[in-house]
Amino acid sequence: MGAFHPLNLFLFTLSLVAITAHAHNITAILEGFPDYSVYNSFLSQTKLADEINSRETITCLVLSNGAMSALTAKHPLSVIKNILSLHVLLDYYDPQKLHQISKGTTLTTTLYQTTGNAPGNLGFVNITDLQGGKVAFGSAIPGSKLDSSYTKSVKQIPYNISIIEISAPIIAPGILTAPAPSASDVNITGLLEKAGCKTFASLLISSGVLKTYESALDKGLTIFAPSDEAFKAEGVPDLSKLTNSDQVTLLQYHASPEYKPKGTLKTTKDPLNTLATSGAGKFHLKVTTAGDSVTLHTGVGSSRVAEAVFDSPPVVIFTVDNVLLPSELFGKSPSPAPAPEPNSSPSPTPSVSPSPAPASEAPSPLAASPPAPPTETPAGSPAEGPAGSSENSTSDNSAGHVSAPLLRTVIFTVFATVVFSALLS
Repeated sequence: MGAFHPLNLFLFTLSLVAITAHAHNITAILEGFPDYSVYNSFLSQTKLADEINSRETITCLVLSNGAMSALTAKHPLSVIKNILSLHVLLDYYDPQKLHQISKGTTLTTTLYQTTGNAPGNLGFVNITDLQGGKVAFGSAIPGSKLDSSYTKSVKQIPYNISIIEISAPIIAPGILTAPAPSASDVNITGLLEKAGCKTFASLLISSGVLKTYESALDKGLTIFAPSDEAFKAEGVPDLSKLTNSDQVTLLQYHASPEYKPKGTLKTTKDPLNTLATSGAGKFHLKVTTAGDSVTLHTGVGSSRVAEAVFDSPPVVIFTVDNVLLPSELFGKSPSPAPAPEPNSSPSPTPSVSPSPAPASEAPSPLAASPPAPPTETPAGSPAEGPAGSSENSTSDNSAGHVSAPLLRTVIFTVFATVVFSALLS
């Protein structure tokens, strides 16, 4: 019986490899299908590829180059993004499931519904199994026509991602005629106030940093806006006591001069530049991911990226749970450094030295400010992503197909094979 144990281990390891390999990269998959090259190109231009890659259970309704031509010739990028996001279903539909729809018809959620710009059923798609084996697609808005139909299967990774071709774009009423917003027309303070970030909006205006934000809109901007409650949290310094220069730097630290939607943040490995970044290692943010939750680390504390208030390339505005306190202004987090042990003896210790502190660690004029939060994870910030979310964490950081867990699994497979062969010899 013992001789079978290595074989069982080997087969189990192979199953782990198969599971890990399910991580998908939509643009890499479609590169093998030149008939969808235009569709694939616009997934990258609109950043929808990042959102697709960040989700585990998803269906992409792809359009041929011919079907895409009418859209790309007549409509701006913002409208094309809305249309294509309506073609990304947040459920798994392969050809078999399309023909097994309960009661012959269903409404399914799309990526467009998650933008917050889709009132009513605008972000849903109607899938109907018609007589004669034909499956039709259309907007879920009452009275909409089912103008598109299933053409063929393109690629499936079972229960992870399904790619199927449909005959024509799904057009929801009003989605084509909606005015294309210009980045320069984005009302930053208006959006912030509606999202419960009035304090942050007021500070941007009074400090003049709003003009800095607005000048960066066209090139790309990601804003991390603390909620009003975040400014009232314990450990947050009294900003009125900051110098004007430090207050400007703090507010600039809450924005990145790049377009970084949540899907892109999930795959970000390098430190994130901010508008306050002035040199190597200065005023950066570190990004970590746990499931569907994205957390920003400053060196003093951390904050969860809560939700997108506005997301339209090249601008995205997120709310965050805590004020981001850069270590360059508020000192390093006290948690990594152990507190000095109390010593009742008058004898001098070797640790006491008259040597001056390094210049890079010189205290700022804010030394009198209240101390930073004592832990890297504030009490109001969850350590993990929300449980029960439809977005599984397996593919959150899997835009590529090679990862550290996969490499370890492959090495373990080779080891198991060697052991198995030795036992049989």
